[in-house]
This record gives sequence, C-alpha cells and structure tokens, in this order.
Amino acid sequence: MITLTSDFGLKDPYVAEMKGVILTINPNATLIDITHGVEKFDIRMGAFMLASAVPYFPKGTIHLAVVDPGVGTKRRAILVQTRQGFFVGPDNGVLMVAAKNQGIEHTYELSNPKFMLPKVSATFHGRDIFSSAAAYLDTGVKPVEFGPEIAEGVMPEFVHIKRSGGSLIGEILHVDSFGNIITNISQKEMTQAKTVHVKIGNNSLNIVFGKTYAKTKSRDAVALIGSHGFLEIALNRESAVKKFHVTTGEKIEVTPA
Repeated sequence: MITLTSDFGLKDPYVAEMKGVILTINPNATLIDITHGVEKFDIRMGAFMLASAVPYFPKGTIHLAVVDPGVGTKRRAILVQTRQGFFVGPDNGVLMVAAKNQGIEHTYELSNPKFMLPKVSATFHGRDIFSSAAAYLDTGVKPVEFGPEIAEGVMPEFVHIKRSGGSLIGEILHVDSFGNIITNISQKEMTQAKTVHVKIGNNSLNIVFGKTYAKTKSRDAVALIGSHGFLEIALNRESAVKKFHVTTGEKIEVTPA
C-alpha cells in the first residue's frame, strides 16, 4: 500500500503522473490519497496532515509525501524506514514528524539511478524520483539498495516546545476547515487544569479546558486535546481563527490557570 500527500491540488495532472509511474512499475500497487490540498509550499501543514493520518494505516505501508519548495536544489531525496513502515520524499522536514512518531530505524539517501526514471526533471522529483522509489520499494526492493545510509533527516523547528516557568510556548501547527486552531503542544505535555490562560496573537484570556467542543456555550472558547493528540483552541460552533485573527506558525503560550 502506498499513500500520497502533496500540495499539487487536483487541477493539474501532477498527481495522475505520479500514480502512472507507480502503476507502470508495480501494477498491483494499492494507492491511497491522504490529501493533495496542502497549501502550496507549506511544509508545516504537510507534516501535520501526514502525521495525523499514518497511525491508521497497516504496518508496512509506504508513505509518499511531496511538499517540496526546494526541488532541484541540494536538498536530499530520502527514504526513511521506521518500525511501522516507510516514508519517501524530500529531506525538508515534511516526513520527519510522522516518521519520528513511528520510531525511525534507518534513513537512506535516494541516489541510485536504477530506481529513478531514465530522465529526471529538475522540477518534478515527485514523479521521477519519489514515485519511482516508492513503487520499487513496494515490489520488495530492499531499502539499502536505494542509496547510502545517512544520519537522521532534517527535523523541523515546529516540533519543538519551550517551557518558561509553568508555561508552554508552542506554535500554531494547523487550522482545520472548522476554524479550530491546532497547536504543536501534545497531550503528554499538558497538565490537567479546569482552565488555562492562553496568549495567542493579540489575545490574552482564560479558557475552559474541556474534553469536547460542546463543553462551553455556543460561540464560547474552549481548549481541548483534539483527535490527533494536540492541544486545540476552538469555539463552540464558530471559527476560532476568525475570532482570534491568527495564522499558522504564530506563537502560542499556555499556562494552567
């Protein structure tokens, strides 16, 4: 099974070209789209989408992710082997959150031309290198055959949480289609409290810490651990991002009140 995640959208033929390469090499491949709606060049969003979805796939699944603003530069093309599966894509951080969660065992640079298309475009490694590698891997080619083993790939800054006194300082990782503000602060880093003080954008306020979006009255704010295990700031039946006027990448400070 091969999953695909990208910022290509569905207007252009790019996703179809990748699937065509995979199925030419391995006609028996099972292809699953996670999403192709990642915002253009948004590595943070791509990493979040991938990390959110991969825990629900069978062991041995190959995850192909292409959010690659550095395509054609000196950034490496990599294959990451974990305890649960494999990740193929650019070495820019998009793979590493999900891979780290699964337990990284080995990382290889994709450098063997035998497992690339004969002609490699400088602007479409998703088709000519990553899709080809994923397809060959799915046929049983061993990871060590794709290239030399390297040190762990690039780990993005947005995985790190800072502590200051009793406060956690993280950042906004993603805003979903409901307007819920999803942070990079995980459940294990949160201490139990009935209320948390939140500094976000130009806002500083106390928010109820609950288990559900309906914990508060309609249009009131609530802090909770969402379905992907991260702290969210939400409004009951309204958009939190519209109320607080923030975007992904902005800092958030959370203190048990």
